[in-house]
Amino acid sequence: MKRRSFVKGLAAGSAVAGLSGMASAAGTTRSMPQKHNFKLKYAPHFGMFEHHAGKDPIDQLHFMAETGFMALEDNGMMGRPAELQTKIGDTLAKLGMTMGVFVVDKGGNSANTLAAGKKEHVDIFLDGCRRAVEVAKRCNAKWMTVVPGDYERHLPLGIQTANVIEALRRGAEILEPHGLVMVLEPLSDSPNLFLQYSDQTYLICKAVNSPSCKILYDAYHLQKNEGQLITNIERCWEEIPYFQIGDNPGRKEPTTGEINYRNVFKYIHEKGYTGVMGMEHGLSKPGKEGELALIQAYVESDNF
Repeated sequence: MKRRSFVKGLAAGSAVAGLSGMASAAGTTRSMPQKHNFKLKYAPHFGMFEHHAGKDPIDQLHFMAETGFMALEDNGMMGRPAELQTKIGDTLAKLGMTMGVFVVDKGGNSANTLAAGKKEHVDIFLDGCRRAVEVAKRCNAKWMTVVPGDYERHLPLGIQTANVIEALRRGAEILEPHGLVMVLEPLSDSPNLFLQYSDQTYLICKAVNSPSCKILYDAYHLQKNEGQLITNIERCWEEIPYFQIGDNPGRKEPTTGEINYRNVFKYIHEKGYTGVMGMEHGLSKPGKEGELALIQAYVESDNF
């Protein structure tokens, strides 16, 4: 079993270039970037730092904490073995890290659309919510992503919206007693997806009228679908407990596209936000170089 010796008390800085060695019981050396005191709780996914930390998810969690990332996102948490979910939750607690979203298993983003109002689709969604409660307990999660599915094109839009609201109310009834929150994510992946805009999601959350149904504001998707990020965040602020990040075009780390993330992050921070900022994007470069570039991008974008 690897012995981990963790870097303590490293001064925060804006450069990632300074590396220190880290030895393991096997005699290998791991390069360790500086630790940064980020103003916001940016949340990597597993795999983002595997060239530095290895493939073991627990080692990756330690690396995230050692470099200053104090939250985690794991869309696929519901598909992991229960014992690993528990181990991840325990490790997050020991490191003082926050668990971000995982995706409620309802059969895929487009599948089993709630807009259709079909009992079999709603039953699949509600079963996913019930199972998500147990997963959340094991991994110390509070938020979980829900995508309502595709349009049901033969129904009027108002009927589809009412069907979605009714299904989400029933899901909220499952989650609310446990203090859990489903966050609805407008997406840009396909024009067939029912949920695409922040104002549309705001309306639905107001209609569901539950603390367990809110907005996941993914800046990558919403930059593509509607733009005006700061304006629309302000309009929907009271219904947004969770953000995700990705630059456009390309869906890579900040500084690689058109979004001025330094300004967006500054605005969110000045609003008093203390929640999770999910890093749901790829890396613009491969290998260790790409991982260091990723860290540097967040150092630069957090410098406000």
